[in-house]
Amino acid sequence: MPRKIGSLTLYSVDDLHEMLGVSKMTLRAYLREGRLKGRKLGVQWYVTEESIRSYFDESGPENVQAKKAQSDKEIMYVVQGVNDLVSETEICTSVEETLECLKNQAIISLFQVEIKDADNGEVIEIVKARDFLERYSG
Repeated sequence: MPRKIGSLTLYSVDDLHEMLGVSKMTLRAYLREGRLKGRKLGVQWYVTEESIRSYFDESGPENVQAKKAQSDKEIMYVVQGVNDLVSETEICTSVEETLECLKNQAIISLFQVEIKDADNGEVIEIVKARDFLERYSG
């Protein structure tokens, strides 16, 4: 059952699972990857109705490039390790530079790319390195 805090309605992973019929594991993955915007309070994820609407309004992976074109935002790409074994972080300013950086990694599955607004540092999307390569390689 959603939680109400004033005019704000918060949905937990359990609530979304029941409402949408999507597995809890998939929902948590979307939240971790930034595909679905939410906040973690303690051990529980919460999502607002606005975040759910935003998720369904997006048109897919090419949306990041469309957002960039629409707003002329400076975008930066942060290549980083996804666990404690890899603490490397590399900041890139273009897709081409990011692709080159990823191609130089020995074990690609240990990395992800944060696509950020360079002006305010806001994360636009988090993409697994392998998915980034597939999306942007010719």
